[in-house]
Amino acid sequence: MDFKLHFDHYNINVADRDRSLKFYSDALGLKEVGHIDGPDGAFTITYLGDGETSFRLEITCMRDHPQAYDLGENETHLAMRLSAGQDYDKLLAYHKEMGVVCYENPAMGIYFIEDPDGYWIELLRPKF
Repeated sequence: MDFKLHFDHYNINVADRDRSLKFYSDALGLKEVGHIDGPDGAFTITYLGDGETSFRLEITCMRDHPQAYDLGENETHLAMRLSAGQDYDKLLAYHKEMGVVCYENPAMGIYFIEDPDGYWIELLRPKF
């Protein structure tokens, strides 16, 4: 393949934009870096970033779909790794205090948190 590609963004649909913005800010430190309003308010796309990389999480809120999304058996997930020198155990404790930890695998050094719409986010230890 003669093309060079890089990751740009990952999209999820959310039922409540404000609730999701608060979750991603509080749990992961992601902030809004872009915003698109659809025609007649049919949808809102919000891009979230970490302030360090170019990767964006795109959350889409559809006006006519305020109910929970059926995620079925979809096992795709977003994964985030702590930067070198960051305290994994402290972050895990913080997420436990928030009540968002949904799965832990201490042997692998990972855990997952669940967002308000049921999406899982994997948290990884820093690379040494």
